[in-house]
Amino acid sequence: MLYDLFEYLSGVDFPGAGVFQYVTFRAAMAAIVSLYLSIYVGKRVIAKLRRLQIGETVRDLGLDGQLSKKGTPTMGGIIIISAIVIPVLLFARLSNPYTIIMLVTTLWLGALGFADDYIKVFKKDKEGLHGKFKIIGQVGLGVIVAVSLYFLNGGDSILTTIPFFKVSEFDYMWLTAWAGDYATILGWILFGFIVIFIVTGVSNGANLTDGLDGLAAGTTAPIAGTLAVLAYVSGNHIWADYLDIMYIAGIEELAIFGAAFFGATVGFLWHNSFPAQVFMGDTGSLTIGGIVAVFAIIIHKELLLPILAGIFMVEALSTMIQVSYFKYTKKRFGEGRRVFLMSPLHHHYQKKGVPETKIVARFWLIGILLALVTLATLKIR
Repeated sequence: MLYDLFEYLSGVDFPGAGVFQYVTFRAAMAAIVSLYLSIYVGKRVIAKLRRLQIGETVRDLGLDGQLSKKGTPTMGGIIIISAIVIPVLLFARLSNPYTIIMLVTTLWLGALGFADDYIKVFKKDKEGLHGKFKIIGQVGLGVIVAVSLYFLNGGDSILTTIPFFKVSEFDYMWLTAWAGDYATILGWILFGFIVIFIVTGVSNGANLTDGLDGLAAGTTAPIAGTLAVLAYVSGNHIWADYLDIMYIAGIEELAIFGAAFFGATVGFLWHNSFPAQVFMGDTGSLTIGGIVAVFAIIIHKELLLPILAGIFMVEALSTMIQVSYFKYTKKRFGEGRRVFLMSPLHHHYQKKGVPETKIVARFWLIGILLALVTLATLKIR
């Protein structure tokens, strides 16, 4: 909204109005406003959640300090979502289709997570929203993203970036070239399934990571900052040419979204770091995971997610391995066995007696390292 206003003022030679033409300025402003909203306005939201007695219900799993979290306000994902959406509406070009896709992603998964938290808190159902409805919601979003990109690309090739290779561009159509006249449509169908898989996997991975104070928000912040940088260089033809990466016209606008995303997660840590004053709940965790997935897909960097979002992936894999091995051994030996003391992985370390704060700090450091490796892939080929 402010972009359109200042574009008009620039047209009538209003002093200083031209600064809004710079993506870097608007990204910086988005990050600042996002930080303010998540820290200062978030404080009021937490107070409201306390008055409404929207507290976390805790099952006793024998983890150190677990029961002390009982009653801590949850559904704090509302703070993150607000701190993303408001700055984006203020500073981004709302006519940009990529911005619209990201706003739809944020609100769509925010609503899905809110429904889950609402059932847990107000309906007193610990299971929350049934798993199949979560999957339907995530699949639905994946379809929307894939169809939107189909029309934006004019139905032509679907390119992505392969890290560490000189010839870094890969076309999904190559996988369906054998189909002749049907290669294009089959390529887009294949791409649709890939989008659904990534959105579902990363969103649920972030949801599983949200188990310790500050863990999900702290590991997401470097991811958000990295995505903002990748969007900016991909949408700037000078940087794209220098780095020899795929140039995507108009994608630089997502740097504003990425900056707001970064500010929202860092600001949320103000309240969510140990000991947490608020939990993000599924309202936040499903949303941040979905944002990471869709953002990476839009900027054609989804193959970097195993590195950039490696913590989400490992947390999800640890749960899948644990559940699969338990079921297998129970069927074969009549008694379920475990690979980890407890899953997801961060609970395994809790069971081993590692303090919660040390686990979180180490995961943060790993997350920062993975973000740096991701950025290094721009030149390491």
